[in-house]
Amino acid sequence: MTWFERVPKIELHLHLEGAIPYAALWDLVQKYGGAFDLLDLEALKQKFVFRDFPHFIETWIWKNQFLREYEDFTFIAEAVARDLARQNIRYAEVFYSPADFARHGLGVQQLTTAIRAGLARVPEIEIALITDFVRDLGPENAARILAEVAEVRDQGVIGVGIGGSEQLYPPEPFADVYAQARALGFHTTAHAGEAAGAASIWGALRALHAERIGHGTRAAEDPALLDYLAEHAIPLEMCPLSNVRTGVVPALDKHPVRCYFEHGILVTINTDDPRMFGNTLAEEFSLLEQVLGFSRDDIRTLIVNGIRASWLPEAQKADLTVVLCTDPAWKD
Repeated sequence: MTWFERVPKIELHLHLEGAIPYAALWDLVQKYGGAFDLLDLEALKQKFVFRDFPHFIETWIWKNQFLREYEDFTFIAEAVARDLARQNIRYAEVFYSPADFARHGLGVQQLTTAIRAGLARVPEIEIALITDFVRDLGPENAARILAEVAEVRDQGVIGVGIGGSEQLYPPEPFADVYAQARALGFHTTAHAGEAAGAASIWGALRALHAERIGHGTRAAEDPALLDYLAEHAIPLEMCPLSNVRTGVVPALDKHPVRCYFEHGILVTINTDDPRMFGNTLAEEFSLLEQVLGFSRDDIRTLIVNGIRASWLPEAQKADLTVVLCTDPAWKD
């Protein structure tokens, strides 16, 4: 086992539905049928090779057809939590997208409760939930989702965000929904600067007042934006291998994460949709060292950045920092 696998880690940008272990997803495919082009587990894995970002979204929608009942969400939540715990990830803030499953008649409250039931079966890791409004469905739908998720915030829902087709749906129309979310006490993040440019990030900051930015890969298109992110300590939930897999950047050695880190931006490293992209957090860190010249101390800083940028209470952040920094693997 490598140091990257042994060292304790944090995830802040992970989609539950994109993290389903292959064996668990294969069970769901077999449960519901209809994927006649998939003969075995290897064929399923090959399904997750993407031409570009729109193709990724298309495949995401295809995959979600196999999540139809509340028990499916309990099943995948437990499977994902066990997978994360196996990777020595100690804390995670995980997106889930209840709006995607209204077509199956699944209610937000019951779906959220079903997810928490699965997560509760894995006490080795603490997982908080972030509701993804799915920008493609519009702000009115987002407002409905917010009202319903507010009723089950005791299920560990601590924040909201917007994922989906960023290149088609800018952030500004969601300003009122984000204001409502803040008034209800939810934290806020927004996918921006992935499939659209720096203007999308500015919109997420100025219109939505997002506390964190998901990805932020294209922030370098505006040097003033880089300065703003650094000066205001806006955390970036960066997902380097995801950006390579979806074609947002042509190769890892072209990824701006090193530039942002050296610019003083609060960079965190995450996997996004690890079972759709075939990556792990250990692999992310290993390749940052091999390809982009990050040192072990840099990687330790990135991990601690994850705690700093998390939405844990300050006392819990301090406790978790001590737990990580005193772990036998930390100084290896």
